[in-house]
Amino acid sequence: MEQRFVMKCGGSTLAALPASFFEDLRDLQERGVKAVIVHGGGPAISETLGKLGIASEFVNGLRKTSDEVLDVVEMVLAGRINKEIVRRIQQSGAKSLGLSGVDGELIKAQPVANADEIGFVGDVTDVNAKIVEGVMGMGYIPVIAPIGIDAAGQRYNINADTAAGAVASHLGVERMIVVTDVPGIMNGQKQVLPTVTVEEIEAMIASGEIYGGMIPKVRAAIACIHGQVKEVVIVNGDVPGVLSKAVLEGGIGTRIVQA
Repeated sequence: MEQRFVMKCGGSTLAALPASFFEDLRDLQERGVKAVIVHGGGPAISETLGKLGIASEFVNGLRKTSDEVLDVVEMVLAGRINKEIVRRIQQSGAKSLGLSGVDGELIKAQPVANADEIGFVGDVTDVNAKIVEGVMGMGYIPVIAPIGIDAAGQRYNINADTAAGAVASHLGVERMIVVTDVPGIMNGQKQVLPTVTVEEIEAMIASGEIYGGMIPKVRAAIACIHGQVKEVVIVNGDVPGVLSKAVLEGGIGTRIVQA
């Protein structure tokens, strides 16, 4: 059976990754391992909104998305960031195709429960896995920007972690890889924990062992665990050969499992 995996990465993290990371991705493609990338781009969106003088605020960690903000979100995610990733993959010698969730109604969405206070932010209702399968079948790495669409043609800003988890689940992928700038989840002694359950993570957050900027990273990884996805591996993209190690060998980063 062919091996495949879904990788989630923030736009700013991807932009900072060394060329060797993309060469590793190419090597995996040449070995017949099929990858799908779902990316974010929060800092680049904030930067562009600032340049355009458009006010932006967050409600419980999600960007309040008006029509005006949504235009910028789509422009930055589906345009600038998506194409930057595609270019970098292609420079490594691998083949890649950029998509957004709007294309072919790839990611269908509906408004989140608190849409009245947060605007056009969406929850994923369906993923057209056939499009992703088709792109992979042609030998390309799909690179997906997390914009959703509903039956009426309304676009939605979708959290990249939620979108990645939904794409992985609809593809029947059991393991997701989250590429960050940290080596994994660390305990109080600064040692990387090889495996941790969702329950243990909540206890570590409550005790203060996981704190600061690590909390959203870990919560994001947990958000990916639903449907078919049984585990999420958090790895540092700067480590040489990190993807090959995570996909083919294991034993790198932190595996987050349901129980």
